[in-house]
Amino acid sequence: MAAPHPGHRPGVPTTVDLRGVSRRYRVGSTDVYALREVDLEIDQGEFVVVLGPSGSGKSTLLNIIGALDSPTEGSVVVAGRDLTQLSRADLFAFRRDVVSFVFQTFNLFPTLTALENVQCGVEVGGGAKEARHRAAEVLGSVGLAERLDHYPSELSGGEQQRVAIARALATGNPLLVADEPTGDLDFRTGVQILQLLEDQARAGRTVVVVTHNREISRVADRVVELSSGRVVSDGPPVGGRAAIDDLHW
Repeated sequence: MAAPHPGHRPGVPTTVDLRGVSRRYRVGSTDVYALREVDLEIDQGEFVVVLGPSGSGKSTLLNIIGALDSPTEGSVVVAGRDLTQLSRADLFAFRRDVVSFVFQTFNLFPTLTALENVQCGVEVGGGAKEARHRAAEVLGSVGLAERLDHYPSELSGGEQQRVAIARALATGNPLLVADEPTGDLDFRTGVQILQLLEDQARAGRTVVVVTHNREISRVADRVVELSSGRVVSDGPPVGGRAAIDDLHW
């Protein structure tokens, strides 16, 4: 049995459990690895940052955790489900009920307003009755209370990112995964978003953020660093966990 990961709290359930996970692509006659033999455990309620440069395998790892991609080798157990054994219908249900995504490319519906984009995300999760109220509440929490009726084309890149984050927050799913969630935000808004993510973890959601920004990693409970598809370090932030107010980038 593998040793507990750094920071593991006895008695706390494990949300993510990856064992020997590799993701290999065939390019011509060559095998190219996005991930190599990754072992990773993440507890319920942890705020984990996966850190690494472009091409290190961060997004591939996130997609495998979120059931958007499958490993070539290894096992992937998330929220007690072995994702490698699920049918297509079961994978859809998993993505609907367990995981919420914040994509780097926003993935907003262009013909829906900010409110409707978030409301749609809530309704997919089965919360239609209170969806509109919930969507407005969460958009207000990310500073968009005055932009509810605006379409994506009428919003800045940073505002679109905040809509995408609000959509993920509004579902209430137990696992939240985010790909560079502050990438298109000014510093003030980025700090606000990090505070929201931290609050979600403190409320018991498991939060996994991938980024190349080492400064952001300072506020995590734990930092998993990738290089060339391998985990090269796994532990608390260097120098200890920082307060969000101490960040600068």
